[in-house]
Amino acid sequence: MRFVAFETSSAWCSVALYADGAIASIEERAAQRHTELALPMLARLLAEAEIAPGALDAVAFGAGPGSFTGLRIACALAQGVAFAWDRPVLGVSTLEALAQACAAPRVLACIDARMHEVYCAAYERSGAAWREACAPRCVSPGALPVPAGGPWIGCGSGFAAYPRLLQRAVERVVPHVHATALAVAQLAAPRLARGEGVDAAHAAPAYLRDKIALTAHERAAGVALGGAEVQG
Repeated sequence: MRFVAFETSSAWCSVALYADGAIASIEERAAQRHTELALPMLARLLAEAEIAPGALDAVAFGAGPGSFTGLRIACALAQGVAFAWDRPVLGVSTLEALAQACAAPRVLACIDARMHEVYCAAYERSGAAWREACAPRCVSPGALPVPAGGPWIGCGSGFAAYPRLLQRAVERVVPHVHATALAVAQLAAPRLARGEGVDAAHAAPAYLRDKIALTAHERAAGVALGGAEVQG
């Protein structure tokens, strides 16, 4: 099996190529240049592996949650490649990819969602896969759910954004771990092998929250709260 994976949900842009069990990947801090970087990364990986785009069996992408623009970019890239060659697409949770990149046995994945909220989920390693101990959700930092059965390792930008509120909920924090195309490919491989890909037309980001900005009143209220814990 051969497939490509895109992950553009954060400030990082990464692309991975899975080819018969081996994974090669490229990653770069992108700021706002994800669309500029992703396809050349893909072309480089395919050229180095001497694989033609038409020889790919599927496309995977980091489906979210994360940056709204970044999620749309990853989905559009996956759909574009998949439509061109009539291949299935598989979206992988960014939070699960974050847990995969962290690699601890029990991970509380948490991404800064701005607007005084975080995206979070908890995962426990179960063999080669992950068991969802707490489903993905969008909550205020003070309402971060911590399942029983720890200790839990916290990872992701949410812990960097709200350290005083969140770090007390876990045993240890690795705030700078982020979702990668490598992690997406690792998670996608067994699922694609089971035939879980869908038609490209049905691929969609998983936003978790529709709202993308605070109102003027909400921004003023945020300023009134004060302190470094307020983001958005």
